[in-house]
Formats: sequence, C-alpha cells, structure tokens
Amino acid sequence: MKPEMSRVRSAWGGVAGPVAFVSAWLAGGALRPGYSPVEDAISELAAVGSSTRPLMTAGFVAFGVGVGVYAAALRTAVPGPAWITAAVTGLATLGVAGFPLDVSPTLDLVHGGFATLGYVTLAATPLLAARPLAASGHPRAAIASAAIGVASGLVLAATVLGPAHGLL
Repeated sequence: MKPEMSRVRSAWGGVAGPVAFVSAWLAGGALRPGYSPVEDAISELAAVGSSTRPLMTAGFVAFGVGVGVYAAALRTAVPGPAWITAAVTGLATLGVAGFPLDVSPTLDLVHGGFATLGYVTLAATPLLAARPLAASGHPRAAIASAAIGVASGLVLAATVLGPAHGLL
C-alpha cells in the first residue's frame, strides 16, 4: 500500500472513533432511565452494573483505537508532538474503558486519572498542531486548531468549576 493511502486510512480513525463514541453516548443515554447528559458523566454509562455498560465500553474502545490510529496519520502529516498527545488520548481512553466506575474507590481514582489524562491530551493535541500548521503554510487550519484547543481547554476547566459536568 502506498504511504499516502495508508495515511489517509489512518486519518479516518480520527473520524470513525469519535463518531462511534458519540453514537454510543447518545444511544446509551437514551436507553438508560434517569441518565442526564447534562448532569451525569459519560463514564456512568459504562459503570459496573449499568445496563448500558457494553455499549458505552464499546464506544470508549472505538474512540481509543480510532484516535490511536489517527495519531499515526498525524505523525506523518504534522511535524511536532501533536501526534504524541493524540496517541496518549487514545491510550488513556482505553484505560477509561478498562477501569470502569463502581468497582472500588481505588479503581474509581484510576479511572479518573485516565479520564483526566485523556481530556488534557485531547485539548493539547490541536494546540500543539497549530504552530506547525501555520509554519507549513496552512494559516486557517492553524487558527482553527488553536481555537479548538483553547475551547477544549476552557470546557475542561469548566467541568471542574461548575455544574453541567456531563455536557461540558
């Protein structure tokens, strides 16, 4: 397979993983009585004992694998460390899936650690891609990347500071 074709296929992981994740979240949230996508964390849909655990766990795994595959495309397309944070996001999401909530207080902390790492690296990825995009003659992509990174960081901070944790 030609390197360009391989990169294009890998880049589709950055679409397929998030689409599968959001689809699992939407379907799981609709299927689970009492779940609020505004107030409740997504991880509650994959908690031990939840009727939606298999569905949401599959969504986490699809996201982790998809973003991990996307990281390979990012490595060849954008100079710098953005691909590393994308790969860490994928691995951290697999950690979230592997350590579900409600097993024990200790494993809930491990789950939270993976979730925090995943969120931080998810916000960092577009920030780290912005400068190389600008340097390679893609100013609009650089601006969009920086804006998405800043917005993601603000939303991440807002989850700590206020209500609507699920939505944010």
